[in-house]
Amino acid sequence: MLTDAQCRNAQPGPKRRKLSDGQGLFLVIHPSGSKSWAWKYRVGGREKKLGIGPYPLLSLKQARDLRDEARRKLLSGIDPAQEKLNRQRRAAIGETFEEIARSWHAMKKTALTPRYAEQVLDRLVANIFPYIGSMPIGDVKPPDVLAALRRIEKRGSLTMAREVRGHVSEVFRWAISSGLAEGDPASLIDKALAPARSNHRPAALTIEEARQALNSIEKVKLAYWSTRLASRLLALTAARPGMVRLAERSEFEGLDGDSPIWRVRAAKMKLSLARKADASFDFVIPLSRQSVEVVQAAIAAGGPSVWLFPTESRDGPMSDSTLSKLYRDAGLTGRHVPHGWRASFSTIMNERAAREDRPGDRIVIDMMLAHVQSGVEMAYNRAAYMGRRREIAQEWADLLLKDALPIESFSTGKRRRG
Repeated sequence: MLTDAQCRNAQPGPKRRKLSDGQGLFLVIHPSGSKSWAWKYRVGGREKKLGIGPYPLLSLKQARDLRDEARRKLLSGIDPAQEKLNRQRRAAIGETFEEIARSWHAMKKTALTPRYAEQVLDRLVANIFPYIGSMPIGDVKPPDVLAALRRIEKRGSLTMAREVRGHVSEVFRWAISSGLAEGDPASLIDKALAPARSNHRPAALTIEEARQALNSIEKVKLAYWSTRLASRLLALTAARPGMVRLAERSEFEGLDGDSPIWRVRAAKMKLSLARKADASFDFVIPLSRQSVEVVQAAIAAGGPSVWLFPTESRDGPMSDSTLSKLYRDAGLTGRHVPHGWRASFSTIMNERAAREDRPGDRIVIDMMLAHVQSGVEMAYNRAAYMGRRREIAQEWADLLLKDALPIESFSTGKRRRG
């Protein structure tokens, strides 16, 4: 057993040394001259140490009292060193759900695309933080999470409610692994949420309906040339609307040759973050003759803009609502949307391939829709099927544009006033 005099008079040496007091408590004398208390104990047969505090700020008696308090916790099943670590983490990260969720997001966003990372945080800010954000994370119970998600369901956003539940569950699992929570209440309410309705985008699914839809779109009066040309290229390529909207002139190659293409960088594709950085996932779209006409008309009308389909001010690409508005103006609400061209192309061309006994076209059509294949042969297969992809693209263009308006009617040389 140590005495106050021994603790006070202990001198430093060239190495750290310890003076034992008993029952695992000891005083550490550092080479610098500083002194601190620590307690050695065992959990599950494993030796651990708990730092108690500095001497002489904590006297011998105070150190013994803190050791005895730690021993009582250990007897009740609490690891005092782990409890201290968790307390330090809470001090650094915070204790409320919002504080911990923001720390989780700061870690998580490094593995997400910037746009999706922003969406995840916005969902939590709008739907979760106002209701459970200020609660200590350990106090959040399943009914609290469910009540917040019910508000999303009442808006009719059933899929969003399930996606937000997933984000909340990830926060809790991260908190559990960090010693900041003991359970995941969000995981317990999955079956309590309303089932998400299928979200099929309306689309024309016969060639006759597709032609009628295109004709209605291209007859909308006062539509800006950029919007009309973008809609036609969207229909011809069955690309995702975002790819068309953000298309840049530099992406189009060989327009005057026999093998014109649209090369979309992997960074702009709907891919994982790792694949976005891999040039082998660049997507190459073979262009039909009619697609080339659209691209050339847009380049001629667009002036110095880097965008193929610029705004009227030429200072950026069209907004993500422009095409949707055009389709509404064409009277296609509930019948066909910009994204619907992908379903139109897939359904019509797959049915045509089945009628003509061309089963091999199915995988080619999937490639043309940028459905990502697994395995190392992805880049090879895309190149190997390029000839057939070009043939299908031309066949689709010829079918779709039968009796369509001539591209000259789009008034690409003028800018709409007003």
